[in-house]
Amino acid sequence: MPKRPITDPMLRSIVNAQLSRRRVLAGAGGLTLASLLAACGTGGNSGNQAGAAATAAADLSESEKTVNWANWTLYLDYDDATGTYPSLEAFSAATGIEANYSEDVDGNDTYFGKVQGQLSAGQDIGADIVTLTDWMAGRLIRLGYTQELDRGNMPNAGNLLAGLQEVDFDPGRKHSITWQSGFAGIVWNKEAFPQGLRSVSDLWQPELKGRVEVLDEMRDTIGLLMLENGVDVSGDWGSNEFDNALDILSKQIADGQIRQVKGNSYKEDLISGDALAVIGWSGDITQLNFEEGDKWGFALPEAGGTLWSDNMLVPIGSPHKANAEKLMNYYLDPENAATVAAYVNYICPVEGAREVMESIDPALAENPLIFPTEEYLSRAHVVRTLTPDEETDFSDRFQTAIGS
Repeated sequence: MPKRPITDPMLRSIVNAQLSRRRVLAGAGGLTLASLLAACGTGGNSGNQAGAAATAAADLSESEKTVNWANWTLYLDYDDATGTYPSLEAFSAATGIEANYSEDVDGNDTYFGKVQGQLSAGQDIGADIVTLTDWMAGRLIRLGYTQELDRGNMPNAGNLLAGLQEVDFDPGRKHSITWQSGFAGIVWNKEAFPQGLRSVSDLWQPELKGRVEVLDEMRDTIGLLMLENGVDVSGDWGSNEFDNALDILSKQIADGQIRQVKGNSYKEDLISGDALAVIGWSGDITQLNFEEGDKWGFALPEAGGTLWSDNMLVPIGSPHKANAEKLMNYYLDPENAATVAAYVNYICPVEGAREVMESIDPALAENPLIFPTEEYLSRAHVVRTLTPDEETDFSDRFQTAIGS
């Protein structure tokens, strides 16, 4: 496919500004699209949508030109000098819709716990878009806590990578759109631990005692532990395999090897030096390395890492659904998707974004953490869909083990 030039001067300025800040982790080889789709197109929470007692809120988008978006930290292009999100500013300038952005999501479970009561009552939670991982997105859809999207307001939805157009937790993609995808792997402070890490078991070395943190995202932490045990996390596994991994986690917590179990805030402990090694997320580490001076290594363990996607959804009580759909549509444009990818460094889910990136910075277009190669993807695994009973059982046991 020929390279697509950036035509919008504002977006070119945004992308170039971000690229000047983020020339990191260039990888070899090109994206094999079929392999990306095979790896990223599954995962989440199956089950039929249960009819919620609540009904969707009246849409006030015509009279109220505003949209509120709750997202994870370090997950949108940000200008340190102005304290603004340039691509979001461009959206507001283009549409006249005021976009209020908040970094309210630290973990799927913790965020759900904050808003579950309001969602169950059909109330406005103060966010017209929430960004949640496959399995949690599936839970909200199944419980009837989301509104069905109007594709008429989202013509760019066809730009979503083909393998993400159909996912088991949202048949027909009626309620969700992929925001970004990414990897969970192992991370280490290169100055304090120059020998690096190659496996999850390396986290249990004596010199790291009390300086290790793992994610409170069950599928990533337990997924990596199960992979270390030789389990095919995408295939046939059950309670026994889960328990074996949970026993390892519980022992390392009890022995003091693991300092804390955290969501996105593990980054703060890497920066402070309280944590020297973690199970963490690929894009976080790429960003931290630029901001803090390339201090950390990231790798998929020899036994494999996990692969996941985060999704944008409109909660049941949102009064600005049409505005939310316009914002989703905006970020499904390849130029805008490339703007975000240049900053967040997660896997970009939009067809054509790589060609846009090639026209600006070929190194980032070759970065396997943004546009993965077939070889890199072969080492990443999507944790299989859990049944609702498994999700409740495994999640309860995991939360008990980590003391939540």
